[in-house]
Amino acid sequence: MTKNILVVAKNNKVEALRVAIGLVLLDDKVKLDVLGELDDSPQIREQLEVLEFADVPYEILDDHAKLIDKLAHDLIGSDIVYLI
Repeated sequence: MTKNILVVAKNNKVEALRVAIGLVLLDDKVKLDVLGELDDSPQIREQLEVLEFADVPYEILDDHAKLIDKLAHDLIGSDIVYLI
């Protein structure tokens, strides 16, 4: 049975991106929500390239007015949530 996994990147965003990429190996549906902006560092750019290659959808939630609604919607639709 395929599970819906949500990874929420809050504190350690580079590690959250890596975790989301690693979870693709489980053949489950993985989605990534990033709370706030991402740094423009080589590590972040590299992980974003791999996310795109692995077809992992991600959304950067930097608009506080829409953040709660979007995050709540994604949480409700997920079987497993990782907050990193």
